[in-house]
Amino acid sequence: MAPKTTRATQALDRAGIRFTLHAYDYDPDAPRIGRQAAEALGMPPSRVLKTLMASVDGRTVCLLVASDREAAMKRVAAAFGGKSAAMMKPADAERLTGYHVGGISPLGQKRPVPTAIDAHALTDPDAEIHINGGGRGLQIRLREGDLVAALKPTVVPLTEPR
Repeated sequence: MAPKTTRATQALDRAGIRFTLHAYDYDPDAPRIGRQAAEALGMPPSRVLKTLMASVDGRTVCLLVASDREAAMKRVAAAFGGKSAAMMKPADAERLTGYHVGGISPLGQKRPVPTAIDAHALTDPDAEIHINGGGRGLQIRLREGDLVAALKPTVVPLTEPR
Protein backbone atom coordinates (compact mmCIF):
# COMPACT_ATOMS: atom_id res chain seq x y z
CA MET A 1 0.00 0.00 0.00
CA ALA A 2 1.23 3.49 -0.82
CA PRO A 3 2.28 5.76 2.05
CA LYS A 4 -0.11 8.48 3.19
CA THR A 5 2.67 11.03 3.67
CA THR A 6 5.33 11.64 1.05
CA ARG A 7 7.65 14.51 0.20
CA ALA A 8 4.99 15.59 -2.33
CA THR A 9 2.20 15.76 0.25
CA GLN A 10 4.53 17.53 2.69
CA ALA A 11 5.30 20.17 0.04
CA LEU A 12 1.58 20.82 -0.45
CA ASP A 13 1.00 20.94 3.31
CA ARG A 14 3.81 23.51 3.69
CA ALA A 15 2.28 25.59 0.89
CA GLY A 16 -1.17 25.44 2.52
CA ILE A 17 -2.70 23.82 -0.56
CA ARG A 18 -5.74 21.58 -0.13
CA PHE A 19 -5.63 18.19 -1.79
CA THR A 20 -6.98 14.68 -1.44
CA LEU A 21 -5.06 11.42 -1.74
CA HIS A 22 -6.31 8.55 -3.84
CA ALA A 23 -4.71 5.11 -3.64
CA TYR A 24 -5.16 2.53 -6.38
CA ASP A 25 -3.77 -0.89 -7.29
CA TYR A 26 -0.56 -0.07 -9.12
CA ASP A 27 0.29 -2.44 -11.97
CA PRO A 28 4.05 -2.39 -12.67
CA ASP A 29 3.45 -4.37 -15.88
CA ALA A 30 0.94 -1.92 -17.36
CA PRO A 31 2.07 -0.74 -20.81
CA ARG A 32 1.09 2.84 -19.90
CA ILE A 33 1.29 3.54 -16.18
CA GLY A 34 -0.49 6.90 -16.38
CA ARG A 35 -3.42 5.42 -18.28
CA GLN A 36 -3.56 2.52 -15.84
CA ALA A 37 -3.81 5.03 -12.98
CA ALA A 38 -6.63 6.89 -14.77
CA GLU A 39 -8.54 3.66 -15.37
CA ALA A 40 -8.05 2.49 -11.78
CA LEU A 41 -9.33 5.84 -10.48
CA GLY A 42 -12.23 5.96 -12.94
CA MET A 43 -10.94 9.27 -14.33
CA PRO A 44 -10.56 10.40 -17.94
CA PRO A 45 -6.87 10.11 -18.95
CA SER A 46 -6.84 13.84 -19.75
CA ARG A 47 -7.40 14.57 -16.03
CA VAL A 48 -4.50 12.42 -14.80
CA LEU A 49 -1.11 13.98 -15.51
CA LYS A 50 2.01 11.89 -15.81
CA THR A 51 5.37 13.18 -14.60
CA LEU A 52 8.19 12.80 -17.09
CA MET A 53 11.84 13.59 -16.49
CA ALA A 54 13.83 14.78 -19.47
CA SER A 55 17.08 16.46 -20.38
CA VAL A 56 17.30 19.66 -22.45
CA ASP A 57 20.81 20.40 -23.66
CA GLY A 58 22.11 18.38 -20.70
CA ARG A 59 19.90 20.11 -18.08
CA THR A 60 17.33 18.12 -16.11
CA VAL A 61 13.71 19.22 -16.51
CA CYS A 62 10.34 17.95 -15.32
CA LEU A 63 7.29 17.68 -17.59
CA LEU A 64 3.62 17.16 -16.83
CA VAL A 65 1.39 15.93 -19.65
CA ALA A 66 -1.98 14.21 -19.75
CA SER A 67 -1.62 10.44 -19.39
CA ASP A 68 -3.05 9.90 -22.89
CA ARG A 69 -0.58 12.25 -24.61
CA GLU A 70 3.09 12.04 -25.59
CA ALA A 71 5.60 14.85 -25.14
CA ALA A 72 7.02 16.19 -28.42
CA MET A 73 10.77 16.59 -27.88
CA LYS A 74 11.07 19.62 -30.21
CA ARG A 75 8.39 21.39 -28.15
CA VAL A 76 10.09 20.35 -24.90
CA ALA A 77 13.43 21.77 -26.07
CA ALA A 78 11.74 25.03 -27.14
CA ALA A 79 9.88 25.31 -23.80
CA PHE A 80 13.21 25.46 -21.98
CA GLY A 81 15.08 27.53 -24.56
CA GLY A 82 17.15 24.58 -25.72
CA LYS A 83 18.13 22.93 -28.98
CA SER A 84 17.51 19.27 -28.16
CA ALA A 85 15.58 17.23 -25.61
CA ALA A 86 15.50 13.57 -24.68
CA MET A 87 13.70 11.48 -22.11
CA MET A 88 15.82 10.60 -19.09
CA LYS A 89 16.75 6.98 -18.38
CA PRO A 90 14.62 5.55 -15.53
CA ALA A 91 17.62 4.97 -13.24
CA ASP A 92 18.75 8.59 -13.70
CA ALA A 93 15.24 9.90 -13.05
CA GLU A 94 15.06 7.89 -9.82
CA ARG A 95 18.47 9.07 -8.65
CA LEU A 96 17.74 12.73 -9.38
CA THR A 97 14.19 12.88 -8.00
CA GLY A 98 14.47 10.49 -5.06
CA TYR A 99 11.31 8.73 -6.25
CA HIS A 100 10.81 5.37 -7.97
CA VAL A 101 9.59 5.27 -11.57
CA GLY A 102 5.81 4.91 -11.43
CA GLY A 103 5.83 7.07 -8.31
CA ILE A 104 7.65 10.21 -9.47
CA SER A 105 5.87 13.36 -8.38
CA PRO A 106 6.68 16.84 -9.66
CA LEU A 107 6.47 17.97 -6.02
CA GLY A 108 9.06 17.25 -3.34
CA GLN A 109 11.84 16.11 -5.65
CA LYS A 110 15.33 15.94 -4.09
CA ARG A 111 16.33 19.08 -5.98
CA PRO A 112 13.91 21.47 -7.67
CA VAL A 113 14.29 21.50 -11.44
CA PRO A 114 12.63 23.67 -14.09
CA THR A 115 9.12 22.34 -14.72
CA ALA A 116 6.66 22.71 -17.58
CA ILE A 117 3.02 21.69 -17.82
CA ASP A 118 1.49 20.96 -21.21
CA ALA A 119 -0.96 23.79 -21.93
CA HIS A 120 -3.30 21.21 -23.50
CA ALA A 121 -3.68 19.54 -20.06
CA LEU A 122 -5.04 22.61 -18.29
CA THR A 123 -8.68 23.59 -18.78
CA ASP A 124 -9.74 25.79 -15.85
CA PRO A 125 -7.89 26.92 -12.69
CA ASP A 126 -10.80 25.60 -10.58
CA ALA A 127 -10.95 22.21 -12.33
CA GLU A 128 -9.50 19.25 -10.44
CA ILE A 129 -6.60 17.26 -11.78
CA HIS A 130 -4.56 14.28 -10.58
CA ILE A 131 -0.78 14.07 -10.28
CA ASN A 132 1.47 11.42 -8.82
CA GLY A 133 1.61 11.60 -5.05
CA GLY A 134 5.18 10.40 -4.68
CA GLY A 135 4.52 6.68 -4.43
CA ARG A 136 3.42 3.90 -6.75
CA GLY A 137 -0.35 3.62 -6.51
CA LEU A 138 -0.81 7.07 -4.97
CA GLN A 139 -2.39 10.05 -6.72
CA ILE A 140 -3.03 13.58 -5.46
CA ARG A 141 -6.19 15.38 -6.57
CA LEU A 142 -6.01 19.18 -6.46
CA ARG A 143 -7.16 22.24 -8.35
CA GLU A 144 -5.24 23.12 -11.50
CA GLY A 145 -4.64 26.63 -10.18
CA ASP A 146 -3.16 25.24 -6.97
CA LEU A 147 -0.85 22.94 -8.93
CA VAL A 148 0.39 25.90 -10.96
CA ALA A 149 0.85 27.95 -7.77
CA ALA A 150 2.82 25.14 -6.11
CA LEU A 151 5.09 24.35 -9.06
CA LYS A 152 5.44 27.78 -10.70
CA PRO A 153 5.89 26.00 -14.04
CA THR A 154 6.15 27.19 -17.57
CA VAL A 155 2.77 26.45 -19.20
CA VAL A 156 3.27 25.84 -22.91
CA PRO A 157 2.23 23.24 -25.47
CA LEU A 158 4.46 20.19 -24.94
CA THR A 159 2.36 17.83 -27.06
CA GLU A 160 1.07 18.04 -30.61
CA PRO A 161 -2.51 19.32 -30.99
CA ARG A 162 -5.13 16.63 -31.56
